Amino acid sequence: MERALNNFRGFSLIELMITLAVIVVLLTMGVPTFSTVVKNSRMATATNELITALNLARSEAIKRGLRVSVCKSADGATCAAVNGWDQGWIVFTDDNENAAYNSGSETLLRVFSGLSPALTLTGNGQVANYISYIANGQSQLVSGAFQAGTLSLCDDRSGNVGRDLVLSSTGRVRLVTDVACP
Repeated sequence: MERALNNFRGFSLIELMITLAVIVVLLTMGVPTFSTVVKNSRMATATNELITALNLARSEAIKRGLRVSVCKSADGATCAAVNGWDQGWIVFTDDNENAAYNSGSETLLRVFSGLSPALTLTGNGQVANYISYIANGQSQLVSGAFQAGTLSLCDDRSGNVGRDLVLSSTGRVRLVTDVACP
């Protein structure tokens, strides 16, 4: 019993080319959508990390009965006058109430590393460099005045894709989504 050679079936070159063309079209449509999902995920992660830091600082200030501050930090060990919050930040007990971490007398509670290079996080006015909470959970400048302001998070996209974290004078943080980014 011999098998005829024409009983073996496979793909012709034309069928293979059509299949590859369909795959290319599907990938071309799917990759930009996946890129948007990744960027949205980065934005959500950065937002959640900052809210976590602020909630930690506020709860520790209430629990410990003393000032706890969050400041911009590029190295995770000192407060720095870097351009934005996107290089990272630290949460620490602020025993001397100057909003600058002193490793000799103050406790470093948590270090948050820098954000993705595509993200920018900037604070306006009173929250440009630090956010500080006192024992009753209110945000307060080192001068004693109440502290309020907005931290704006944007990525490399333009349009209404940004997020604002609005700090009220009571120390609570409110999230505003779909904010215009430059």
